[in-house]
Amino acid sequence: MTTLFQQLINGLSLGSIYALLALGYTMVYGIIKLINFAHGDIYMLGAFWGYYTINFWHFNFLFALLSAMIVCAAAGVVIEYFAYRPLRHAPRITALITAIGVSYFLENGMSYLYGADTRDFPQVIKQVNFNFWGVRVSNIQILILATACLLMILLQLIIKKTKMGRAMRAVSVDPDAAELVGINLNRTISFTFALGSSMAGAAGVLIGLYYNSIDPLMGMTPGIKAFVAAVVGGIGSVPGASLGGFLIGLLETAVQSVGLSAYKDAAVYLVLIIILLVLPAGIFGKNVKEKV
Repeated sequence: MTTLFQQLINGLSLGSIYALLALGYTMVYGIIKLINFAHGDIYMLGAFWGYYTINFWHFNFLFALLSAMIVCAAAGVVIEYFAYRPLRHAPRITALITAIGVSYFLENGMSYLYGADTRDFPQVIKQVNFNFWGVRVSNIQILILATACLLMILLQLIIKKTKMGRAMRAVSVDPDAAELVGINLNRTISFTFALGSSMAGAAGVLIGLYYNSIDPLMGMTPGIKAFVAAVVGGIGSVPGASLGGFLIGLLETAVQSVGLSAYKDAAVYLVLIIILLVLPAGIFGKNVKEKV
């Protein structure tokens, strides 16, 4: 029982980071039906920004987190403006290939500028471990889980309670009708990219704090797993993306706990296949009929 609770804590900490990443995928897909495969590399940019602001500018955790969110939001807007907006009416495969190209550009650009070596993320917060009936919980894990949950709640409030949130929901339902009633399509899509990218930037700082290491290719595997989480939860559903992220985190730690660490990635994709066979639209997704 102690081992079960320990893995539950570890899984929730990791899953909260996947959930933040998955939110960016699901929001962008919900608005313009694009799988932004460069999203994992925005997460890498957030981690590197946190690394430099803490190491060289001596920011504390809060300022490093907030500044990473702002920088990554700006990066998301720039990428949407230059890479995706000109292809908005192009075939979907064109935009998808462009997203993969942007991903490789960010990875190789960062490797060229700063080297491909792994760097130790500065421990801006001293780790303190707490023991509850044999279960060890660190203050870092509590901070990561609390920060991720707070950001997810704020995101849900923005979507449900603000004017821009209503515009996002309208565009996701029918972009043409939304534009006819006066919603600025470009501004709404840019805001969606900014919001999703800021979540990825926060996840980058949190994962640096959790694993103590970063590198230019760190966004590849977590980015794909976060996409899996979004699909499992129901691509286009914000609650589904959050749930999917936590499920993937719990699954990974469960596989590691039974001594199958080498197969944790395979387990994630196996679950994806099973979910899609049983629920093709994901847990919270809705089947949509398309006219031929």
